[in-house]
Amino acid sequence: MTRARRRRLIRTRRTLTGVGLVGSISFLAGMTDATGLLLTGDFVSFMTGNTTRAALALSDGNLYHAAVLISAILVFVLGNAAGIVVAHISERRIFVVLGCVGLVLALASVTTMQGLLLARFYMIVFAMGMVNAAVEHIEGLPIGLTYVTGALSRLGRGIGRWIIGDRHIGWTIQIVPWGGMVLGAIAGAVLTRLTGAHALWMISLFAMVLALAAMFIPRPLQRRFNQKIAPHRPAVAPTK
Repeated sequence: MTRARRRRLIRTRRTLTGVGLVGSISFLAGMTDATGLLLTGDFVSFMTGNTTRAALALSDGNLYHAAVLISAILVFVLGNAAGIVVAHISERRIFVVLGCVGLVLALASVTTMQGLLLARFYMIVFAMGMVNAAVEHIEGLPIGLTYVTGALSRLGRGIGRWIIGDRHIGWTIQIVPWGGMVLGAIAGAVLTRLTGAHALWMISLFAMVLALAAMFIPRPLQRRFNQKIAPHRPAVAPTK
């Protein structure tokens, strides 16, 4: 086997592993998104929608609902930040991130008292923010696990470039998170309509299964799915 062929096989394996991982995590995100929306009436990952709805609530004078949605946006951002920190300090990044997501969703599933429903909403939002840190890119192509608007935008731009003569087809990978999100949302909606809030238990279990499956991905390969942290270089004082 030539060196070039071996490199192609390794790259193909990395890509297929990444695609399978992205599809599975997007499925998880879709389940969580649909269940969260049905249980709370508000989006748990679509922060563009929550931003618009918060603005509409403010224009209507509904300060409480606006505050809830603006707080959800902040919690989503904090979830993303927490996911990056957890991924950075962990040897098994994907396993730990998905395990944390599963634990947060499990906690949300037992938060059923009427006075704690808002806290449950924020827990689901936090989990949806955190899951984005599991995979950030595949072979240099950015991947969004919960914000499919970005994926569809990159897909559309890729189609445009192909029309004008650019024959690179890496952009086709963007259909994976969208497809996983759609299928997951269908599954989450069906589960929630059949079992109500108990659907969160099953989604939490699915996250744990994904976390365990990620244990079989070699650590060097897992590191390729996350952005590298650029080393901080102190400013050098100018010499006289």
